[in-house]
Amino acid sequence: MLFNSLDFALFFPVVFLLYWAFSGNIRSRNFFLTLASYFFYGWWDWRFLFLIAISSAVDFLVGRRLDQETQKYKRQLLLWLSISVNIGALVYFKYANFFVESFVSAFRLFGKEIEASTLDIILPVGISFYTFQTLSYTIDIYRKKIHHTKDAVAFFAFVSFFPQLVAGPIERASHLLPQFMKKHHFDYQAVRSGMILVFFGLFKKMVVADNVAMVVNHVYEDPSLFGGLSVIIATLCFAIQIYCDFSGYSDIAIGLARTMGFDLMKNFDSPYFSRSITEFWRRWHISLSTWFRDYVYIPLGGSRHGKGKTYLNLMTVFLVSGLWHGAAWTFVIWGGIHGCIIVAEKALGKQLHQLKAGFKSVRLGWLHATSSVVLTFAIVLAAWVFFRATNVDHATAIFDQSWRFYLQDFSVDWFPGLDFSDDKFIAMAVFVVALMFFELFHRDYGFSQRLLKSPVYVRWPSYLLIVFVIVIFGVYGEDQISEFIYFQF
Repeated sequence: MLFNSLDFALFFPVVFLLYWAFSGNIRSRNFFLTLASYFFYGWWDWRFLFLIAISSAVDFLVGRRLDQETQKYKRQLLLWLSISVNIGALVYFKYANFFVESFVSAFRLFGKEIEASTLDIILPVGISFYTFQTLSYTIDIYRKKIHHTKDAVAFFAFVSFFPQLVAGPIERASHLLPQFMKKHHFDYQAVRSGMILVFFGLFKKMVVADNVAMVVNHVYEDPSLFGGLSVIIATLCFAIQIYCDFSGYSDIAIGLARTMGFDLMKNFDSPYFSRSITEFWRRWHISLSTWFRDYVYIPLGGSRHGKGKTYLNLMTVFLVSGLWHGAAWTFVIWGGIHGCIIVAEKALGKQLHQLKAGFKSVRLGWLHATSSVVLTFAIVLAAWVFFRATNVDHATAIFDQSWRFYLQDFSVDWFPGLDFSDDKFIAMAVFVVALMFFELFHRDYGFSQRLLKSPVYVRWPSYLLIVFVIVIFGVYGEDQISEFIYFQF
């Protein structure tokens, strides 16, 4: 069930009303929320409900036993049981075919041909997200940062919470699980703030992301048919698409949760205005980057064992992060690019700091800031090519075509065969510029909070304008509704 579908438009109002009807009794409310979340998830394929139920049951039982066990080796066995069940399911459903194909390719490099059949496996929606979320529970109990919950219903509701089940934010048990244990009171201001975020997220997804996706899909299907500048524009459109698509989902998830009294973590913070790749990852998919920091980077040793080990740990994290995003070498390369740049930034930290100080000393701090943002975005943009390409050869062809931008024939249609009028293209450009302008100048003050504090003569026209723009420019209809990009991860 997609947030941008008619099905969800009918589903959520019913859930919202019944949720608050059950809110007087915490256990009944959580039981209803679990049923609603399982219905929401089962809408795609009911068979995968068993997978999320098994994962929840295993981690609930392991967590309870971990909290009671005192012997170290038994605690370690319990932790590895949780990791094996969760990561084992993730590896099987997401990476089995990738490993088989890579194994065959490796032998082919040495002139050996072997036959191996890939498996007919359907990737369960959201498995990467809820797997990491439930793992945070058992790992934190093992580290004695939290205690197990005695309420199985609350735990099942925590794992399957439908607003953020399939694409995050990836919540920590220490933050979200306690919210299922306390009574929530209806708050009109919170509901209004949440709904503003929902519609702002729908604007990002349906108006911006889904429209620029037409350009991206058209060009990336066969970049050799287009001039270099057209390919560069399509790549820029993909950067806009993936940001608006994923941050739009996060806005909707946070907004929906807020209307029911839950607080989800912020997942994006104007990442395209970052001044370094290190800063970019503090602003992009924050819930994932902090998860890898706390559960992979730090356990590997972090920065505690010298520069060489620190750089190795950073590269490991980003290569694994790339593989987390998809079972393909393009994602590994994408992660590797970010890892290499972050290692370089860390290695050159002192020199970069001196350069920044030098610009400030001659009152050119603004030039350093601007050039840093432009350079960082250029690196991110180049890396997105591998993220979007279907394979490494495809990515190479896109780069090869991009270098030929000087051969662009400006007298012909830049995107032949694309049904995308000049008026619509101009409208999309206006919306993108307006969105970036808002993020640049209002980054530290959330959209919904700013709108809520505006006078009534500003608020209501703004509400109506957002709805109007979604209705007029949004992409919807049974044959046009598109899934969120991160659903495939």
